[in-house]
Amino acid sequence: MLRIIRLTVAFVLGLAFLATVTPAQAGTASGEAVAVRVLRYDASRAAEFRSAIDQAAQVWNSSVTNVRLVAGSPADFVVYADNGWPRTQPTSLGRGTIWMGRQATAEGHNPLRIATHEIGHVLGLPDRRTGLCSDLMSGASAGTGCTNPYPNAAEKAEVERNFRGYTPLVDFGRVYVDSPEPAAR
Repeated sequence: MLRIIRLTVAFVLGLAFLATVTPAQAGTASGEAVAVRVLRYDASRAAEFRSAIDQAAQVWNSSVTNVRLVAGSPADFVVYADNGWPRTQPTSLGRGTIWMGRQATAEGHNPLRIATHEIGHVLGLPDRRTGLCSDLMSGASAGTGCTNPYPNAAEKAEVERNFRGYTPLVDFGRVYVDSPEPAAR
């Protein structure tokens, strides 16, 4: 009898525990639960761009619900500082290498916008040189006066879809160079 009571209590406690531990909510209209994919980044070699990378991670964390960017190791993507143009080589969804090039900031481009844009490539977004400041993935084509670091609604939705299993439009293995010149094809 004591064994039955113990099993019953354990079962009820187990159900209570399961009721309180659920996957992260994606905030969808249907309220369905969506697992959050955590991506770790290493910005220890990003020199003066370290804070811009950390801020860009927070921009993405506040913009999408099924991806969470955290500084840590082992890293899914690594960020370096160099003297060229900013560029990213995504190797698979959520993985790759980012180079925060000083040439763009020397010409007046905003470091936070650059960092958020380059992380967008790791999240599966290609360049879209629309020239519109409201389009994060328009990159340098929006000009040096553009400081908007936030993805627009379509870009947010695309990242959400990418991490729900859709095929990203970014070409993995390609290096995306964010210079004001048109992309070579």
